[in-house]
Amino acid sequence: MAIVSLVFGILGLVQVCPGLGSIIAVVTGNMARGDIRRDPARYTGEGLAKGGVILGWVGIALMACALCGFLIWLLFFGGMVILGLTQPSSWLPVLRSILV
Repeated sequence: MAIVSLVFGILGLVQVCPGLGSIIAVVTGNMARGDIRRDPARYTGEGLAKGGVILGWVGIALMACALCGFLIWLLFFGGMVILGLTQPSSWLPVLRSILV
């Protein structure tokens, strides 16, 4: 489980399987860490599991930032389009005032 967590953490971070890979890394990493705590003589790989969990959370955070950025971009340009469609001649002074 620790190796699976680390592998999916790396895959989620490099955007091979974004979002889902990071979630799998967090879940399997926490499962592996729980198994290691319960029976340390039988299970090893605490560092691998911890690394997978950390990479998973970093991947989730990057995905959340990307989604927020896309939403802001969509709202900004969608608003510009709506402004341009409702009042075709009034959006240029607004754009000039923003840029200047």
